[in-house]
Amino acid sequence: MFSLIRTFATQMENRLNETAYPAWLVRLHQWRTEHVSDKMFLLVLAFLVGLLSAVAAFVLHGLINQIVALLTGRFQADSYNWLYLVYPVIGIYLTSLFVRYIVKDNISHGITRILYAISSNRSRLKAHNMWSSVIASAITIGFGGSVGAEAPIVLTGSAIGSNLGKMFRLDNKTLMTLVGCGAAGAIAGIFKAPIAGLVFTLEVLMIDLTMASLLPILVSCVTATCFTYIFSGNAVLFSFHLDSDWTVDRVPACILLGVTCGLVSLYFIRTMNACEDLFARFKDRPYVRLLIGGLMLSTLIFLFPSLYGEGYHSINLLLNGKTEADWNQVLGGSLFYGHSEYLILYIALVLLTKVFATSATNGGGGCGGTFAPSLFIGCFTGFLFSRLWNMHQVGVYVPEKNFSLLGMAGVMSGVMHAPLTGIFLIAEITSGYNLFMPLMIVSVASYLTINIFEPHGIYGLRLAREGKLVTHHTDHAVLTLMSLDSVIDRDYQAVAPDMELGQIVHQISRSRNSVLPVTDAAGLLLGEINIVKIRHVVFRTELYNHFTASQLMADPAATLGDQTPMTQVMRTFERTQADWLPVIDSGNHLKGYISRKRMYEMYRKMVHDFSQD
Repeated sequence: MFSLIRTFATQMENRLNETAYPAWLVRLHQWRTEHVSDKMFLLVLAFLVGLLSAVAAFVLHGLINQIVALLTGRFQADSYNWLYLVYPVIGIYLTSLFVRYIVKDNISHGITRILYAISSNRSRLKAHNMWSSVIASAITIGFGGSVGAEAPIVLTGSAIGSNLGKMFRLDNKTLMTLVGCGAAGAIAGIFKAPIAGLVFTLEVLMIDLTMASLLPILVSCVTATCFTYIFSGNAVLFSFHLDSDWTVDRVPACILLGVTCGLVSLYFIRTMNACEDLFARFKDRPYVRLLIGGLMLSTLIFLFPSLYGEGYHSINLLLNGKTEADWNQVLGGSLFYGHSEYLILYIALVLLTKVFATSATNGGGGCGGTFAPSLFIGCFTGFLFSRLWNMHQVGVYVPEKNFSLLGMAGVMSGVMHAPLTGIFLIAEITSGYNLFMPLMIVSVASYLTINIFEPHGIYGLRLAREGKLVTHHTDHAVLTLMSLDSVIDRDYQAVAPDMELGQIVHQISRSRNSVLPVTDAAGLLLGEINIVKIRHVVFRTELYNHFTASQLMADPAATLGDQTPMTQVMRTFERTQADWLPVIDSGNHLKGYISRKRMYEMYRKMVHDFSQD
């Protein structure tokens, strides 16, 4: 079975490979270039990306719901269920087998993978990303993995946009726009929230919304939202009815909730990174990771069934509860059931352990994102905050259900460093437009709080540390998108250290550069000869047998590693004022030279293309 699926996947990968174009596609491309303008064609592709993203979201949620209903449909709320100890381990194991033997690639960290593709891979995502994350996350979440389906769907949508662009040989800038269309369409389709999809690409993927990119992304968002309504009707992901209008005397509570959400977001990010580092130690020992992650996850779900899957059922209970009996349903299936006096303790424990359950799911071999966990933790944070506030009568009464909603926006804003996404997403998915003011207060307060400790969100944190994160700063974005490999000149004339001046002059006549590298037989860089600096001996033929390369060479002004970020390359040129700098690998082998003139020309061209509407 695995071999058949792997063969099919390989065939699909080959068909979508950018070097293998069937005849019909070549003819279609030719017809398109002759009859359809680039702008109009981009809108057509944006429509297709939005449609396919909506289909992917519908299929994934349908698969998850079917698996959950099949496995837990007969569970009783008034007693604990031993199968919670089994299902998550099976889910992680099946997912790891699928990834290892069929996909044969790392598909975790979906949104981070998109950011990496934008910054380092010319917005190119692999063809299997259009389907692999859907299957893997459906298995993981359906069997209880405490992660979200949003990141896999966003990766799927972006991969659809990227591969459609590659199919029609579009340029890198257009590919980036299509990747943004896929991500925006995925968010819009999942939550029926077109505005949230738009601002998500702005805040998280850092795609500048120029007039050239704004319209395609809007088309993708609207298309995905409309088709999701066609597929699933008018039902919303979270139902919410405002019972108590917001009043200005709740501003202090909203500010304090925002600060609390910022600190919870910090706890989420730091704990998640620490757990990932722990599981990374067993990268080459998958069964050890499965044992640790599976045992941790299944134990936590057995103790706190609210951690099972995405947790949207528990969120809806807190958002729609009006009485203690309603909220106590959160305790269903746990050892706490029937003990309503432990509700606050249960909420607090679930809030603290959710991040460990999410880390154990992904670390053990599962596939899922942190989008849903941030909503889950935010909802529980808001409920816990409002309950403690009212119990101690700190000030004016605050409705628990309203603050549960505000907490969702607060933690999402802090975890992702995306306050606009938090505001519009929560407002759209719950129709809570009357709470725009407190949503803004909580989201901004949360963002400002976590920004003191972490300058980047959870998706861009690792890339930012490597200098590979594209931001809205045009200069930094262009340098990040520039490829070091693309500016290396490998057509150089190397000389041996014992080569005499007469032979060096012959090499100078063949060289296009103003420097000659001196290397040994193994290709190690020993130094370089600056042609300008030896002009006083070049024309004296009587000295041709008296000087060798080792006598004429000097150390280069600086050397660049083959993994050096372009921002550092630019700073090195500015510091040394050199015209040419050598690029070496980790073993000091010469790979080529970079010309300051050529690099600046490419930089100016990219700035022009990047800024052009």
